[in-house]
Amino acid sequence: MAWLHLAAPGRGAVPTAHSWCACGHDRSAVDHRQVLALIDAHTNHRENCPLRHRTESRPAA
Repeated sequence: MAWLHLAAPGRGAVPTAHSWCACGHDRSAVDHRQVLALIDAHTNHRENCPLRHRTESRPAA
């Protein structure tokens, strides 16, 4: 449900990251510090995403 795309195109280049999810979560980051923070936020989102933790029950197939 959640995807993370990281780009670090070589020595001296500025890394970028994009985190998005089917629930509407959509974040971007540029530079080392922000990318590392986004990775942590992405991991937290995957653990707490409302699409992963639905409370309603599904009917039997």
